Amino acid sequence: MKSCITISLVEEARGGPFVLWDGLEKSIAFAGELGYDAVEIFAPSVESLNLDSLGNLLDGAGVRLAALGTGAGWVKHRLQLADADAKKRSDARAFVRTIIDAAGGFGAMAIIGSMQGRSDAEVDSPTARAYLAEALEDGGEHASQYGVPLIYEPLNRYETNQCCTVAQGVELLQSLSTSNVRLLCDLFHMGIEETDIADALTHGGDLVGHIHFVDSNRRPVGCGHMQYGRIIEALRAIDYQGYLCAEAFPWPDPHEAARQTMRAFRYWTQTD
Repeated sequence: MKSCITISLVEEARGGPFVLWDGLEKSIAFAGELGYDAVEIFAPSVESLNLDSLGNLLDGAGVRLAALGTGAGWVKHRLQLADADAKKRSDARAFVRTIIDAAGGFGAMAIIGSMQGRSDAEVDSPTARAYLAEALEDGGEHASQYGVPLIYEPLNRYETNQCCTVAQGVELLQSLSTSNVRLLCDLFHMGIEETDIADALTHGGDLVGHIHFVDSNRRPVGCGHMQYGRIIEALRAIDYQGYLCAEAFPWPDPHEAARQTMRAFRYWTQTD
């Protein structure tokens, strides 16, 4: 397993669960100093990123790009994949493809979380799920040209009513014709929705493609009450080789949150 940390460039999300906020240059350099293998970046759009400069920063710090988030599509641009309006759904899928293209150039994944939308008075549950599946089909196939999967994240019930558990995510992915979509299993969301996190990860098996490594209160690992022993055992049992990525509040501050996560990562993966 490999270490990863989140960097947010989206001002509208300030105060949210992203560890580093000081821009790409300082954040990537700091991640490299602490020994992180990779970063996950939450950007306003592809246009806000200078991809050549990003590549130079990553190379200079000895850090990889693990993933780019699509969440600004919803947080900043109010685009979501289950919108009742066909034009808005099309715009949302197009936004996702731009993120896939930017990430794919680095051999990195794109993540769909908050852009998945939800059913409501205008879109019933089966229709919203069908719209989401259509977008995952589109994105998964688009990502295949880069040799990386599209990543889909079940969220807790307060953020979506699409898929809230790993089992629901597995069911959705197995209904697709594409085999190029994997699950992001976020330990915070799982702490709300799963009866047993380790069992849920075991059920996810080889569909588990990314992990958000965080504590029960969305603070860095070790600052809440989550028990990690069986979680790590389950990840080893399914031969998970991906990233444990800190998507946590920058508590008590970004630098200490990053240091604490790295301490926890080294403790829990010391035999890897």
